Amino acid sequence: MLVSRGGQVIRAQGYGLANVELQVPVKPETIFQSGSVGKQFTATAVMMLVEEGKIGLEDPLTKYFPDAPPSWKKVTIRELLSHTAGFTDYPKSFDMRRDYTEAEQLKIVESIPLAFAPGTSWSYSNLGFLTIGILIHKVTGEFYGDFLQERIFRPLDMQTTRIISEADIVPNRSAGYRLVKGELKNQEWVSPTVNTTADGSLYFSIMDLAKWDVALYTEKLLKRSSLDEMWTVAKLNNGQPNSGHYGFGWFVVTKNGHRVVEHEGAWQGFETQISRYVDDKLTVVVLTNLDDAKPEVFADRVAEMYLSGTVK
Repeated sequence: MLVSRGGQVIRAQGYGLANVELQVPVKPETIFQSGSVGKQFTATAVMMLVEEGKIGLEDPLTKYFPDAPPSWKKVTIRELLSHTAGFTDYPKSFDMRRDYTEAEQLKIVESIPLAFAPGTSWSYSNLGFLTIGILIHKVTGEFYGDFLQERIFRPLDMQTTRIISEADIVPNRSAGYRLVKGELKNQEWVSPTVNTTADGSLYFSIMDLAKWDVALYTEKLLKRSSLDEMWTVAKLNNGQPNSGHYGFGWFVVTKNGHRVVEHEGAWQGFETQISRYVDDKLTVVVLTNLDDAKPEVFADRVAEMYLSGTVK
């Protein structure tokens, strides 16, 4: 768990075990998988390219994917970032244990009809962010993970943050777990390429997320106007805010009268939560290595204690 105020770490502490079989305790340097908390980094990469004039938020997807279905002509980058494009999630036929090329992944996404007309509704879509990763590759010529490393992680000295690789030797890497009929089991295995998509396939520690939090108070990565746009609920075609309360890579909500930008993640026996109380300059991060651990519940309660003055 990480708690910081105005970018200053108040508490960075581990609880429980990073590896049950080896009885290794969790510490602040322990590496967890991000799940969908990784989407905010993907969205940041897109906004960097927007600021550089290489991508336009109102650009149709067919500008970058000319062979895509005709329905993609009406989908904009803005809608893809905010889950208002009509894209869906992984189909039941998607084999998580098969290695797909980017071209094969794109073909699968293109084969799925839009669930609704772009800009008319909201539906959370991992496939939408997978497509954004391929888009970043097309625009920059770099695998999106290399772009994140070069433009975000390295400049912020986020030394442990990287794309998942189960083959690599990763110091302080924790194991993910799940409960099956009350019995603790290891995470289910997925293929290496499925574990490198832009919908949330990162390793990181709370110490690196503390550096990320500091950067979000500055304009080191993005202009303030770009960050504000990411942290504003995107509107539908009718001018109404989307029902998911989603900006670009962040949920934008109010909790007990406090404005919060946040995101949760769940993947391979890991569940994660980052909650930034932007007006209070309070950030709480909870990383867990158990499926269905509900880290948001812990993050909300911890934030409540600090905001109320129960804990200082």
